[in-house]
Amino acid sequence: MDDVVRALLDGLYDQRVAVAITAAVIAVVVGIVAWRRGWAAIARRHRGRTGLVVAALLAVGAPVTWYVASPVWIRTSLVEAGPTAAPVFTSTPAPSVASASTAPPTLDPAPSLTSSPTATPSVAVTHARGEFSGTDDFHFGRGTASLIEIAPGRFHLRLEDFSVRNGPDLYVYLSTAAGDYANGSLELGRLKATDGSFGYDVPEGIDIGEFRSAIIWCKQFSHLFAVAPF
Repeated sequence: MDDVVRALLDGLYDQRVAVAITAAVIAVVVGIVAWRRGWAAIARRHRGRTGLVVAALLAVGAPVTWYVASPVWIRTSLVEAGPTAAPVFTSTPAPSVASASTAPPTLDPAPSLTSSPTATPSVAVTHARGEFSGTDDFHFGRGTASLIEIAPGRFHLRLEDFSVRNGPDLYVYLSTAAGDYANGSLELGRLKATDGSFGYDVPEGIDIGEFRSAIIWCKQFSHLFAVAPF
């Protein structure tokens, strides 16, 4: 059932221009029919009921229209500092202290031979990288996606010089497929901006070897906006 709904929504979004034109034609036809049958005169005689109907249509239609159409012209920008490698702490035993004197022992306590943590610099390593591209002429996408290991077992997805067509309900995923959303894809979070450089921490314990791409995915319409194959 989920696949059927996804296919339906995806098809509606792909054909959004045709759907919009069809809706406009239907509206014109309804307007002509209403004029010829004198619905306007009836509406004037029942202004209260007509007002309620118009208000209900606007309450539903206006938010939906804004939700679907406004992302086309709205742009946002964000630039975050790149990830830094976290230091690795190791335990190093403290050196022992040997007595250099034959004098009798004093009552001073002996030095403790405990281990002390030492910070070892870590180097961020890029394990995978890909170039973004859009899925069609309308859904453009550009920039790079890099999977960076910032500490042993800790990964970060970095989007650099990134730009994508805006849309409703966009999220960033690591996908198990090279060119699309697939079962087992990992949601990292809502898209922070349409333009810029920013990133997302990958949850610990995730095997990054199973992911083939980073994608920008519209959850509302189950539609792929951009993909960066690794």
